[in-house]
Amino acid sequence: MDNKPKGTDFVYDARMELAGMLQDGLSHPSTKPVLAYGALGAVAAAIVPFVGIPLGFAAGAGYKFYKRVRPD
Repeated sequence: MDNKPKGTDFVYDARMELAGMLQDGLSHPSTKPVLAYGALGAVAAAIVPFVGIPLGFAAGAGYKFYKRVRPD
């Protein structure tokens, strides 16, 4: 099923990583770091005016998810 080599297509790699996270839950190695960075982003957003907590969570989690898929 996985005919593409890892690292050639960001969308494919991100989709596979997210599918693994959804399937394995907290036992997946990417889930806890992504949630932790989401929490840090939410805390930072609470301190900064004009930035909502959900946006901070999304930014923190999105950054860490991107770095898990593309660590370079």
